[in-house]
Amino acid sequence: MNYTVMTLDAGGTNFVFSAIKNAEEVVKPVGAPSMGHDLNQCLKNIIKGFEVVKKQLSEPPDAISFAFPGPADYDNGIIGDLTNLSGFKGGVALGPMLEHHFGIPVFINNDGDLFAYGEAMYGLLPEINHKLRMAGCNKHYRNLSGVTLGTGFGGGFVFNNELMIGDNGAGGEVCLMTNPFDDTLFAEESISARAVVNEYLNAAPSETSGLTPADVYAIAKGTKPGNRDAALESFRKFGKALGMILSGVTTIMDAPVVIGGGLANAWELFAPEMLDIMQHNTKIIKGQPRNQLLMKTFNLESEEEFQEFAMGKQTRVNVPFSDREVSHDSMKRIGVGRTRLGTSKAIALGAYAFALKKQPPEIT
Repeated sequence: MNYTVMTLDAGGTNFVFSAIKNAEEVVKPVGAPSMGHDLNQCLKNIIKGFEVVKKQLSEPPDAISFAFPGPADYDNGIIGDLTNLSGFKGGVALGPMLEHHFGIPVFINNDGDLFAYGEAMYGLLPEINHKLRMAGCNKHYRNLSGVTLGTGFGGGFVFNNELMIGDNGAGGEVCLMTNPFDDTLFAEESISARAVVNEYLNAAPSETSGLTPADVYAIAKGTKPGNRDAALESFRKFGKALGMILSGVTTIMDAPVVIGGGLANAWELFAPEMLDIMQHNTKIIKGQPRNQLLMKTFNLESEEEFQEFAMGKQTRVNVPFSDREVSHDSMKRIGVGRTRLGTSKAIALGAYAFALKKQPPEIT
Protein backbone atom coordinates (compact mmCIF):
# COMPACT_ATOMS: atom_id res chain seq x y z
CA MET A 1 0.00 0.00 0.00
CA ASN A 2 2.13 2.85 -1.31
CA TYR A 3 0.39 5.75 0.38
CA THR A 4 2.40 8.50 2.06
CA VAL A 5 0.91 11.00 4.50
CA MET A 6 2.75 14.04 5.82
CA THR A 7 1.94 14.77 9.47
CA LEU A 8 2.41 17.52 12.04
CA ASP A 9 2.66 17.41 15.83
CA ALA A 10 1.45 20.93 16.64
CA GLY A 11 2.51 22.25 20.03
CA GLY A 12 2.11 25.72 21.42
CA THR A 13 5.89 26.29 21.30
CA ASN A 14 7.20 23.94 18.62
CA PHE A 15 6.00 22.12 15.51
CA VAL A 16 7.35 18.70 14.51
CA PHE A 17 6.75 17.54 10.92
CA SER A 18 7.08 13.99 9.63
CA ALA A 19 5.69 11.49 7.10
CA ILE A 20 4.18 8.02 7.44
CA LYS A 21 3.98 5.18 4.94
CA ASN A 22 2.73 1.66 5.67
CA ALA A 23 2.09 2.81 9.26
CA GLU A 24 5.79 3.64 9.76
CA GLU A 25 7.63 6.94 9.95
CA VAL A 26 9.72 7.26 6.79
CA VAL A 27 11.62 10.53 7.25
CA LYS A 28 13.70 12.23 9.88
CA PRO A 29 11.29 14.52 11.77
CA VAL A 30 11.68 18.23 11.15
CA GLY A 31 11.25 20.76 13.95
CA ALA A 32 10.34 24.43 13.76
CA PRO A 33 9.22 27.10 16.23
CA SER A 34 5.46 27.56 16.13
CA MET A 35 5.58 31.38 16.38
CA GLY A 36 1.93 31.10 17.31
CA HIS A 37 1.62 34.76 18.32
CA ASP A 38 2.46 35.86 14.76
CA LEU A 39 -0.06 34.32 12.36
CA ASN A 40 1.81 35.21 9.17
CA GLN A 41 5.09 33.70 10.41
CA CYS A 42 3.32 30.68 11.90
CA LEU A 43 1.65 29.84 8.58
CA LYS A 44 4.95 30.27 6.72
CA ASN A 45 6.64 27.90 9.21
CA ILE A 46 3.94 25.30 8.63
CA ILE A 47 4.38 25.45 4.86
CA LYS A 48 8.15 25.38 5.16
CA GLY A 49 8.08 22.41 7.54
CA PHE A 50 5.99 20.33 5.15
CA GLU A 51 8.21 21.42 2.24
CA VAL A 52 11.31 20.15 4.05
CA VAL A 53 9.60 16.81 4.73
CA LYS A 54 8.43 16.56 1.13
CA LYS A 55 12.02 16.93 -0.12
CA GLN A 56 13.04 13.91 1.97
CA LEU A 57 10.45 11.67 0.29
CA SER A 58 11.33 9.42 -2.63
CA GLU A 59 7.91 10.01 -4.18
CA PRO A 60 5.26 12.76 -3.90
CA PRO A 61 3.06 12.61 -0.78
CA ASP A 62 -0.58 11.64 -1.19
CA ALA A 63 -2.10 13.68 1.64
CA ILE A 64 -1.47 15.82 4.69
CA SER A 65 -3.19 14.83 7.94
CA PHE A 66 -2.57 16.13 11.45
CA ALA A 67 -3.99 17.26 14.77
CA PHE A 68 -4.41 20.95 15.53
CA PRO A 69 -5.85 22.72 18.60
CA GLY A 70 -9.48 23.80 18.62
CA PRO A 71 -11.99 25.31 18.52
CA ALA A 72 -12.13 24.54 14.82
CA ASP A 73 -14.31 23.60 11.89
CA TYR A 74 -12.27 20.48 11.27
CA ASP A 75 -14.36 19.26 8.33
CA ASN A 76 -13.45 22.40 6.40
CA GLY A 77 -9.99 22.91 7.89
CA ILE A 78 -10.80 26.29 9.46
CA ILE A 79 -9.18 27.07 12.81
CA GLY A 80 -10.85 29.35 15.34
CA ASP A 81 -9.51 31.47 18.21
CA LEU A 82 -6.69 29.63 19.99
CA THR A 83 -5.10 30.27 23.37
CA ASN A 84 -1.74 28.58 22.81
CA LEU A 85 -1.42 29.92 19.25
CA SER A 86 -2.85 33.38 19.82
CA GLY A 87 -2.34 34.57 16.25
CA PHE A 88 -5.24 32.38 15.14
CA LYS A 89 -8.32 34.55 15.44
CA GLY A 90 -11.60 34.91 13.63
CA GLY A 91 -11.29 31.75 11.55
CA VAL A 92 -8.12 30.83 9.65
CA ALA A 93 -8.47 28.59 6.56
CA LEU A 94 -5.43 26.46 7.35
CA GLY A 95 -6.61 23.34 5.50
CA PRO A 96 -7.56 25.13 2.26
CA MET A 97 -4.24 27.05 2.38
CA LEU A 98 -2.25 23.81 2.50
CA GLU A 99 -4.41 22.17 -0.18
CA HIS A 100 -3.82 25.15 -2.46
CA HIS A 101 -0.07 25.13 -1.83
CA PHE A 102 0.61 21.39 -2.08
CA GLY A 103 -2.21 20.27 -4.36
CA ILE A 104 -3.14 17.25 -2.21
CA PRO A 105 -5.98 16.51 0.26
CA VAL A 106 -5.55 17.93 3.76
CA PHE A 107 -7.25 16.53 6.86
CA ILE A 108 -7.19 18.27 10.26
CA ASN A 109 -8.60 16.81 13.46
CA ASN A 110 -8.51 17.12 17.23
CA ASP A 111 -5.60 15.38 18.97
CA GLY A 112 -7.87 13.45 21.33
CA ASP A 113 -9.85 12.08 18.38
CA LEU A 114 -6.72 11.03 16.50
CA PHE A 115 -5.21 9.47 19.64
CA ALA A 116 -8.27 7.25 20.02
CA TYR A 117 -8.26 6.39 16.30
CA GLY A 118 -4.57 5.50 16.29
CA GLU A 119 -5.04 3.16 19.26
CA ALA A 120 -8.15 1.67 17.66
CA MET A 121 -6.42 0.89 14.37
CA TYR A 122 -2.86 0.04 15.49
CA GLY A 123 -2.67 -0.02 19.29
CA LEU A 124 -4.72 -1.29 22.22
CA LEU A 125 -7.84 -2.41 20.34
CA PRO A 126 -6.11 -4.80 17.90
CA GLU A 127 -3.97 -6.06 20.80
CA ILE A 128 -7.09 -6.90 22.81
CA ASN A 129 -8.67 -8.76 19.90
CA HIS A 130 -5.46 -10.63 19.10
CA LYS A 131 -5.04 -11.77 22.71
CA LEU A 132 -8.68 -12.84 22.85
CA ARG A 133 -8.22 -14.98 19.74
CA MET A 134 -5.07 -16.52 21.21
CA ALA A 135 -7.06 -17.34 24.36
CA GLY A 136 -9.74 -19.06 22.30
CA CYS A 137 -12.36 -16.38 22.99
CA ASN A 138 -14.84 -15.51 20.24
CA LYS A 139 -15.62 -12.06 21.61
CA HIS A 140 -14.44 -9.21 19.37
CA TYR A 141 -14.35 -5.49 20.20
CA ARG A 142 -15.05 -2.87 17.50
CA ASN A 143 -15.34 0.30 19.58
CA LEU A 144 -12.93 2.30 21.72
CA SER A 145 -13.01 5.31 24.03
CA GLY A 146 -9.73 7.21 24.37
CA VAL A 147 -8.72 9.89 26.86
CA THR A 148 -5.50 11.86 27.24
CA LEU A 149 -4.31 13.10 30.63
CA GLY A 150 -1.89 15.99 30.50
CA THR A 151 -2.01 19.78 30.52
CA GLY A 152 -5.67 19.29 29.68
CA PHE A 153 -8.17 16.43 29.51
CA GLY A 154 -8.81 15.25 25.96
CA GLY A 155 -10.89 12.50 24.45
CA GLY A 156 -12.08 10.72 21.34
CA PHE A 157 -14.40 7.87 20.40
CA VAL A 158 -14.25 5.19 17.73
CA PHE A 159 -17.42 3.33 16.77
CA ASN A 160 -17.25 0.32 14.44
CA ASN A 161 -13.77 1.43 13.36
CA GLU A 162 -15.09 4.87 12.41
CA LEU A 163 -13.93 8.03 14.16
CA MET A 164 -16.86 9.81 15.81
CA ILE A 165 -16.25 13.46 14.95
CA GLY A 166 -19.79 14.74 15.50
CA ASP A 167 -22.01 16.93 13.36
CA ASN A 168 -20.14 20.05 14.45
CA GLY A 169 -16.67 18.54 14.68
CA ALA A 170 -16.88 18.73 18.46
CA GLY A 171 -17.32 15.09 19.48
CA GLY A 172 -15.26 13.71 22.33
CA GLU A 173 -14.87 16.98 24.27
CA VAL A 174 -14.76 15.17 27.62
CA CYS A 175 -12.98 18.14 29.21
CA LEU A 176 -16.32 20.00 29.15
CA MET A 177 -18.25 17.35 31.09
CA THR A 178 -19.48 18.40 34.52
CA ASN A 179 -16.88 18.19 37.26
CA PRO A 180 -17.72 15.28 39.59
CA PHE A 181 -16.90 17.34 42.71
CA ASP A 182 -18.25 20.78 41.76
CA ASP A 183 -21.02 21.23 39.21
CA THR A 184 -19.94 24.82 38.58
CA LEU A 185 -16.68 23.57 37.03
CA PHE A 186 -15.71 21.48 34.02
CA ALA A 187 -14.21 18.01 34.48
CA GLU A 188 -10.78 19.23 33.37
CA GLU A 189 -10.35 21.14 36.62
CA SER A 190 -10.08 17.80 38.44
CA ILE A 191 -8.51 15.73 35.64
CA SER A 192 -5.37 17.50 34.43
CA ALA A 193 -1.81 18.28 35.41
CA ARG A 194 -2.86 21.40 37.29
CA ALA A 195 -5.47 19.40 39.19
CA VAL A 196 -2.79 17.08 40.60
CA VAL A 197 -0.61 20.00 41.69
CA ASN A 198 -3.50 22.09 43.06
CA GLU A 199 -4.88 19.20 45.08
CA TYR A 200 -1.43 18.54 46.56
CA LEU A 201 -0.95 22.19 47.53
CA ASN A 202 -4.44 22.33 49.05
CA ALA A 203 -3.60 19.33 51.23
CA ALA A 204 -0.09 20.58 52.04
CA PRO A 205 -0.39 24.39 52.16
CA SER A 206 3.05 24.79 53.70
CA GLU A 207 4.67 23.42 50.53
CA THR A 208 6.23 25.86 48.09
CA SER A 209 4.53 26.61 44.77
CA GLY A 210 6.16 25.92 41.41
CA LEU A 211 5.77 22.16 41.67
CA THR A 212 5.07 20.04 38.61
CA PRO A 213 3.01 16.81 38.41
CA ALA A 214 6.34 14.97 38.09
CA ASP A 215 7.35 16.46 41.45
CA VAL A 216 4.10 15.34 43.07
CA TYR A 217 4.58 11.89 41.54
CA ALA A 218 8.12 11.67 42.94
CA ILE A 219 6.88 12.73 46.39
CA ALA A 220 4.14 10.10 46.22
CA LYS A 221 6.71 7.44 45.29
CA GLY A 222 9.00 8.53 48.13
CA THR A 223 11.88 9.58 45.87
CA LYS A 224 11.53 13.31 46.63
CA PRO A 225 11.04 15.08 49.95
CA GLY A 226 7.54 16.34 50.63
CA ASN A 227 4.18 15.45 52.11
CA ARG A 228 3.75 11.91 50.80
CA ASP A 229 0.24 11.45 52.17
CA ALA A 230 -0.89 14.62 50.40
CA ALA A 231 0.74 13.50 47.15
CA LEU A 232 -0.90 10.08 47.30
CA GLU A 233 -4.25 11.69 48.07
CA SER A 234 -3.93 14.05 45.08
CA PHE A 235 -3.57 11.11 42.70
CA ARG A 236 -6.31 9.16 44.48
CA LYS A 237 -8.74 12.05 44.03
CA PHE A 238 -7.59 12.44 40.42
CA GLY A 239 -8.38 8.75 39.89
CA LYS A 240 -11.78 9.11 41.53
CA ALA A 241 -12.74 12.00 39.27
CA LEU A 242 -11.53 10.11 36.20
CA GLY A 243 -13.42 6.98 37.22
CA MET A 244 -16.64 8.93 37.61
CA ILE A 245 -16.26 10.56 34.20
CA LEU A 246 -15.33 7.26 32.51
CA SER A 247 -18.35 5.61 34.11
CA GLY A 248 -20.55 8.16 32.34
CA VAL A 249 -18.66 7.77 29.07
CA THR A 250 -18.87 3.98 29.21
CA THR A 251 -22.63 3.96 29.77
CA ILE A 252 -22.88 5.62 26.34
CA MET A 253 -20.03 3.95 24.45
CA ASP A 254 -19.99 0.42 25.94
CA ALA A 255 -16.37 0.12 24.81
CA PRO A 256 -12.87 -0.52 26.15
CA VAL A 257 -10.98 2.58 27.29
CA VAL A 258 -7.41 3.54 26.41
CA ILE A 259 -5.58 6.19 28.44
CA GLY A 260 -2.67 8.30 27.18
CA GLY A 261 -0.92 11.56 27.95
CA GLY A 262 1.94 12.25 30.33
CA LEU A 263 -0.07 11.51 33.47
CA ALA A 264 -0.81 7.99 32.23
CA ASN A 265 2.69 7.19 33.51
CA ALA A 266 1.32 7.56 37.05
CA TRP A 267 -1.04 4.63 36.42
CA GLU A 268 -0.21 2.79 39.64
CA LEU A 269 -1.19 5.86 41.69
CA PHE A 270 -4.55 6.75 40.14
CA ALA A 271 -5.77 3.57 38.42
CA PRO A 272 -6.83 1.61 41.55
CA GLU A 273 -9.28 4.35 42.57
CA MET A 274 -10.41 4.90 38.95
CA LEU A 275 -11.14 1.19 38.43
CA ASP A 276 -12.82 0.84 41.82
CA ILE A 277 -15.18 3.71 41.00
CA MET A 278 -16.02 2.19 37.60
CA GLN A 279 -16.66 -1.18 39.22
CA HIS A 280 -18.63 0.04 42.24
CA ASN A 281 -20.20 3.41 41.36
CA THR A 282 -23.60 2.48 42.84
CA LYS A 283 -26.85 4.42 42.96
CA ILE A 284 -29.89 3.62 45.08
CA ILE A 285 -32.85 2.65 42.91
CA LYS A 286 -36.11 1.93 44.76
CA GLY A 287 -34.12 1.30 47.90
CA GLN A 288 -31.70 -1.11 46.24
CA PRO A 289 -28.06 -0.42 45.28
CA ARG A 290 -27.38 -0.62 41.55
CA ASN A 291 -24.09 -0.11 39.79
CA GLN A 292 -23.97 2.63 37.17
CA LEU A 293 -22.23 0.31 34.70
CA LEU A 294 -23.83 -2.82 33.33
CA MET A 295 -20.35 -3.98 32.36
CA LYS A 296 -17.70 -5.43 34.63
CA THR A 297 -14.48 -3.41 34.37
CA PHE A 298 -11.07 -5.06 34.04
CA ASN A 299 -7.55 -3.68 34.39
CA LEU A 300 -5.87 -4.58 31.08
CA GLU A 301 -2.46 -3.88 32.61
CA SER A 302 -2.91 -7.00 34.76
CA GLU A 303 -2.33 -10.32 33.00
CA GLU A 304 -4.30 -12.09 35.73
CA GLU A 305 -7.31 -9.85 35.16
CA PHE A 306 -6.97 -10.24 31.40
CA GLN A 307 -7.34 -14.00 31.75
CA GLU A 308 -10.66 -13.51 33.53
CA PHE A 309 -11.60 -10.85 30.96
CA ALA A 310 -10.93 -13.35 28.13
CA MET A 311 -12.72 -16.22 29.85
CA GLY A 312 -15.97 -14.39 30.52
CA LYS A 313 -18.82 -16.48 31.90
CA GLN A 314 -19.55 -19.31 29.51
CA THR A 315 -22.77 -21.28 29.90
CA ARG A 316 -25.12 -23.42 27.80
CA VAL A 317 -28.76 -22.43 27.47
CA ASN A 318 -31.71 -24.34 26.07
CA VAL A 319 -33.40 -23.29 22.85
CA PRO A 320 -37.14 -23.11 23.60
CA PHE A 321 -39.31 -25.77 21.96
CA SER A 322 -36.29 -27.85 20.90
CA ASP A 323 -33.74 -30.24 22.32
CA ARG A 324 -30.87 -27.94 21.33
CA GLU A 325 -28.46 -25.95 23.48
CA VAL A 326 -26.41 -22.95 22.49
CA SER A 327 -23.36 -21.29 24.03
CA HIS A 328 -23.89 -18.10 25.96
CA ASP A 329 -21.34 -15.70 27.44
CA SER A 330 -23.38 -13.85 30.06
CA MET A 331 -20.63 -11.51 31.27
CA LYS A 332 -20.86 -7.97 29.92
CA ARG A 333 -17.36 -6.53 30.25
CA ILE A 334 -14.93 -3.86 29.14
CA GLY A 335 -11.25 -3.27 29.87
CA VAL A 336 -9.22 -0.17 30.64
CA GLY A 337 -5.56 0.09 29.70
CA ARG A 338 -2.76 2.46 28.83
CA THR A 339 -1.63 3.50 25.38
CA ARG A 340 0.29 0.81 23.52
CA LEU A 341 1.80 3.19 20.96
CA GLY A 342 2.71 6.21 23.04
CA THR A 343 0.49 9.28 22.81
CA SER A 344 2.38 11.18 20.11
CA LYS A 345 2.76 8.12 17.86
CA ALA A 346 -0.89 7.19 18.35
CA ILE A 347 -1.95 10.67 17.21
CA ALA A 348 0.30 10.46 14.13
CA LEU A 349 -0.95 7.00 13.21
CA GLY A 350 -4.52 8.14 13.82
CA ALA A 351 -3.94 10.98 11.35
CA TYR A 352 -2.48 8.49 8.86
CA ALA A 353 -5.39 6.07 9.28
CA PHE A 354 -7.92 8.87 8.91
CA ALA A 355 -6.34 9.98 5.63
CA LEU A 356 -6.43 6.40 4.33
CA LYS A 357 -10.09 6.13 5.31
CA LYS A 358 -10.96 9.33 3.49
CA GLN A 359 -8.67 8.79 0.48
CA PRO A 360 -8.18 5.03 0.10
CA PRO A 361 -5.21 4.20 -2.14
CA GLU A 362 -5.95 2.67 -5.52
CA ILE A 363 -5.20 -1.05 -5.67
CA THR A 364 -2.66 -1.73 -8.37
